[in-house]
Amino acid sequence: MIVCARQHRYLRNGRPPGLFTHDSCLGFTENGASNKKTSTGHKQANNGAEQQWCGVEEDTAAVSAPWLQDCLVSLSPCSDLMVVAKGSKAVFLSAKWRSDDGGREGMALAVSWSGTLSTDEGESVSNVICIPLASQKRSSTGRPDWTCIVVGFSSGYVRFYTESGVLLLAQLLNEDPVLRLKCRTYEIPRHPGVTEQHEELSILYPAALVTIDGFSLFQSLRACRNQVARAAAAGSEVVQPPPLAYKKWGLQDMDAIVDHSSVGIMTLCVFDQMRNASILGGFHASVKGSLPAMSQYITVGGGPYTGFYYAIEGSSQPLLSHVALAVASKLTSALFTAASGWLGWKKQNEEEPTQKQKPKVEPATPLAVRFGLPDSRRHGESICLSPCNTLAGVTDDFGRVMLLDVGRGIAIRMWKGYRDAQLGWVQVSEGRGESSPSAPLPRRHAQFLVIYAPRRGILEVWGTQQGPRVGAFTVGKHCRLLYAGYRLMGVNSVTSQGWQLHTQQVCLFDPATGALRTVTVPFHLALSDKKSERAKDLHLLKRLTTLLKNYLESEAQRVLLDIKHPAIKKQALESLLANKNAPVSCLTNITRLLLASLRGKDREAVDEALLQLCSSQLKLLQLYTDIQQLHSTVEASTDAHTKPVSAEPLRVEEELARVSLILQRYTELTSGSRPSVSFAQDSPDASLSVRGFLSQMECEGEEIRVVPGPDADWTQLGSFLFWGCLTGESPLQKVCDTLQETGISPQHLLSLLLSVWLHREKEVLKKPKAVRHLHTLLTALSSMKGAVESSWDMQCVSPWWQQVRSACVQSHSAAAALLAAIVAHRAAKVNITSLAETKFQSEWEAVSLELEQWAVCVRQLEDVLALQTLLCVAPLKGTPGGATPHCSVKALLEGGRGCIADSVAKWVFRQDLAPEGLKDMLQRRGEAQRTEQPSQPVLREKSQEDADFNKALLVSVCQRFPDSLSPDLLFAHCCWEYVVQWNKYPESLVLTSNSLSPAGISSMMWNTFIVKRFSAAAFLMEKVGKAPKERLCRRDVGMGDGAMTSFLGSCVELLQILMEADSGIEEVTPPELCVEEVWGGAEGPASIVELALEQRGIHYPLVQHHCLLATLLHTAMTFNLRVKPLSLFDSKGKSAFFRELVSIQLMPSGDMDPGLVSLRQEFLLRVLTGWVKTQSEAGMAPASTRLDLESGDEMWPSLCLDLGTLLQVNPDILRRHLVCELYNQGLDPRAEQVMLEVEDKDVLGSQLLVLTGQRLSYSLLHTQTQTKPAMELLARLPPTLCTWLKAMDPSELGCPSVPLSQTSRLVSRLIEILPENHGQYSLALHLLEAVEVLQGED
Repeated sequence: MIVCARQHRYLRNGRPPGLFTHDSCLGFTENGASNKKTSTGHKQANNGAEQQWCGVEEDTAAVSAPWLQDCLVSLSPCSDLMVVAKGSKAVFLSAKWRSDDGGREGMALAVSWSGTLSTDEGESVSNVICIPLASQKRSSTGRPDWTCIVVGFSSGYVRFYTESGVLLLAQLLNEDPVLRLKCRTYEIPRHPGVTEQHEELSILYPAALVTIDGFSLFQSLRACRNQVARAAAAGSEVVQPPPLAYKKWGLQDMDAIVDHSSVGIMTLCVFDQMRNASILGGFHASVKGSLPAMSQYITVGGGPYTGFYYAIEGSSQPLLSHVALAVASKLTSALFTAASGWLGWKKQNEEEPTQKQKPKVEPATPLAVRFGLPDSRRHGESICLSPCNTLAGVTDDFGRVMLLDVGRGIAIRMWKGYRDAQLGWVQVSEGRGESSPSAPLPRRHAQFLVIYAPRRGILEVWGTQQGPRVGAFTVGKHCRLLYAGYRLMGVNSVTSQGWQLHTQQVCLFDPATGALRTVTVPFHLALSDKKSERAKDLHLLKRLTTLLKNYLESEAQRVLLDIKHPAIKKQALESLLANKNAPVSCLTNITRLLLASLRGKDREAVDEALLQLCSSQLKLLQLYTDIQQLHSTVEASTDAHTKPVSAEPLRVEEELARVSLILQRYTELTSGSRPSVSFAQDSPDASLSVRGFLSQMECEGEEIRVVPGPDADWTQLGSFLFWGCLTGESPLQKVCDTLQETGISPQHLLSLLLSVWLHREKEVLKKPKAVRHLHTLLTALSSMKGAVESSWDMQCVSPWWQQVRSACVQSHSAAAALLAAIVAHRAAKVNITSLAETKFQSEWEAVSLELEQWAVCVRQLEDVLALQTLLCVAPLKGTPGGATPHCSVKALLEGGRGCIADSVAKWVFRQDLAPEGLKDMLQRRGEAQRTEQPSQPVLREKSQEDADFNKALLVSVCQRFPDSLSPDLLFAHCCWEYVVQWNKYPESLVLTSNSLSPAGISSMMWNTFIVKRFSAAAFLMEKVGKAPKERLCRRDVGMGDGAMTSFLGSCVELLQILMEADSGIEEVTPPELCVEEVWGGAEGPASIVELALEQRGIHYPLVQHHCLLATLLHTAMTFNLRVKPLSLFDSKGKSAFFRELVSIQLMPSGDMDPGLVSLRQEFLLRVLTGWVKTQSEAGMAPASTRLDLESGDEMWPSLCLDLGTLLQVNPDILRRHLVCELYNQGLDPRAEQVMLEVEDKDVLGSQLLVLTGQRLSYSLLHTQTQTKPAMELLARLPPTLCTWLKAMDPSELGCPSVPLSQTSRLVSRLIEILPENHGQYSLALHLLEAVEVLQGED
């Protein structure tokens, strides 16, 4: 086999078998220039649009044999799969990305599968096509999901394969050989009246035509492929699918048929229907009222030469006898065997009958030819239908190519001298902008017929219907023209919305080079006269865009000069200048050449706008070239060495020494910032491209103007102009002279200079000499014409220097702004002095408003630098608070009077400074103010550790802002900042209240942040009736149970601060809100302190009422008690909760309901019980833990007594319960202290008598080892006492094993507090006697 032989030869040459390359960019122009062979066997069209990919380098004589002519070749419309077949074997080639020997990457077709397709003996491949199937995914954009290979055999079988050679489906439709396989896919109708065509696969036999509906075929192929994939994954056998439904027509009245085309469904007009009925039925023929829909088929062959068939829809039903036969056989076999499957799906592992039975072939429905083109001597060879189904090209054995009108059934054109021709169609849509503004929608389409004449080795493109030849190309004589005539199967009017179908129409495959070329025809070749000229210009514009990707100067010049229309030529020039890959020299040459060609024409025939554009852009290109040459010149900084150094830069450096240390600290903090990711082209160090330069500059006449744009673009342009001067690498004076000659406004140059200086602060601080160069540049720019007006009054503000001040006060680069201000201040002072000497000729120093403005600006920038240095100090790890804020003079002035204190408060929070530590630092600041200058602490503390230096830095900033950062204002802002951050992170931070919180701030904190969570906590506990668990707390309050306990304790403290502040409000004077003199112009929103001073006074009983609730909530959470806190209050108390603290509410008054008092008493008793248990546990804990517990819990008994007073609970009941609980837990010393405060001794004595009996009962009766003296004592005790002791339950004791000495002391206390006439006094005496006896035995 030839294919196999070529595979072996490829392997000998070291190439992979079947490697073909394909070329997707070949365009044909109307001049029809022929190609020329290169030494490597590649061909290149001299229009420059062909791009060759890696091909197989072989000897031309070795591949001259026409091996491809004996093979069947089919290419997928998507150009991603090619099939080459001969006999019973085939090779599948798939597109893969690879690089050639030269390192160029491209898409190549490589062998993905090869093997034998035939299954029956003597069977061979007779035709093959590749059908791409559309993806059903929503994310698909027109790419195929997979490609199905349909193969027709000489036995009549049609088989369907995957790209990997897996058989999906096979069916015998006729017993004759398959002649042609053709497919029709969905096309979007271009006009509303066009009938929408359905998808279809047509199979031609010598005397029959079989059609399969595309939708059912698409679904069956997808199901088969999925079933094969599942079987392969599971390792099971593949089940054979059921046969396809199809229509079969027996084509009559033709001697021989070799090719066909399925035009699709058509509907005749009424006149054609009446004409046909009259011809067929005569004068008395009847005409149906409804117009029938018919499927049209065209065949070529002999007798007649061309036949037209019309099959009326519905006249033949799809043949389903295969399906019925399979069902019948399956039902019969089910009676005898347990075979699986249904509807013909038979497993391959079942035993086949001894003799394979051929499937039954259904007879065809006869279909007579309607009419034809009779020519007894002419025999048709092939037919090629146009994409719009209106025209068809037919080849014959006389070497003619005939163009048919499909609708009318007539031949309209004939070409001679094309023996063995191969045909294809190219349909081109009118591009955007090619149609005239008045042209109606939709866009026009043009069709071109492509004819390949292999005997002449020429490829021609003809316009239809009567159009001229628009292109001719010399190609090889053994090529193959591949035209599919269809696109993706499975597309409909819904799924095709928004898709861009990536398919090729006509491709030429050259086996000599292995190249696959695509035919592309521009739309304008279908036009003529003036419209064609304009369309040609648009095509040249597109061609220029393609050329600019690789940038070929000579080609770009030729294309630009070939464009005729001035508007399109202007657009082309703008596109050329906007190209990022074009070097400036090429752009200059092309623009100069275009300008010379325009000036050489008649003045009236030249477009004035185009001429002005050329001259202005040429001027800008010259400026770009001059600046670039100055920066790359070897004479870099010669001006600084040749001219004597003036005294002004030295004076500037003297002023900089005053702030050198703070600048050094600021540089250390900013240079150590964390690394960030940025693109190289966005870096200020990146060289400015010509495109970027031209986009920011405009030329109007003789003046060049800078176009306002983003700060990044201005910085890049300023770096291009001035950065070399600032670093001393470029001749400064020459650059300034060049810019002055161009006529650029000095104000624009000043803005660019300040932009690059302020935005490249880090680089500026690393170059000490940059300040001197900045002074020289400012002086040079100030001396330009139009910078500083000579008529300027010194008592007014100069616009020139005001521009510098505005840029400095708006910049967030504090150090660079201060340096620029100091330099500009010195330059302005020299300028004012020289003007004063020329006007007044006096030796007195000039005093002007301008210098006063500069003094204020420099002082403000010094303050901002100190503040920014403080803010740049890195926060502690794990501290929330966001990124480092950046401040400027403008931001501080517009932020209001509290902006500075707010910034410092954020820094205090990020450093996690305690309030006591902050208070100590401010006291150091007061001492420093009495002894030292404001800036001295920062300068002296530089050598200390970072923590001490940061504190000293804060003290220095406070000294610079004595009024804005007064202790009261700073503490107020710190309180507010802490509660703001706590609201963001309620679990990572702890809300702490302290006595430094003013009343107004506390009220604002409560109303803004706290009351919402506080009410949520109260309602949650009321709902669950106990202290809630972690999950409920997070859901309703937004924090865990531990954080919620701490939060409620802080609420109690905050409300107590409000009450204390309200009780002493007449004694405290409100703080004075002042600002420093240089910051007196601050305007903006009111500060926190101003808002706090505007707060109304609170209603003390309402705050006390909320404080009571907060205490109850905190107590319940601390001791994990069951309580419904809101149920402890009456209706008045409940309605007063969560109201504005300044409002007057109706509070509870008078005696409470006894039931409510009982609930309150029960709750407080449980609180005391819980506290005593914690004290008992603390006594058993280690010593270190015990101290902490005791120090934090001593306040609970007194707190319960205070709560009892507020809740109308008898405090004596609480004291008696506390005494009993303390004795119960064995804490006798504490109980004796509390016993002194009990009023009702009788009741307490009775309670303690029971507790003493429980202790004695435990010692005598319930110990595990009863001693003999204890048994003897029980025998001596009075029967009444013995019975009483046995009735006691020692299990109620929290600590039953108490020393006898404590029990003896307790009995003694009982006898003291019980009167002698008490009913249980004698029992107490017996107990004392028993205890003494036991104590004596021990």
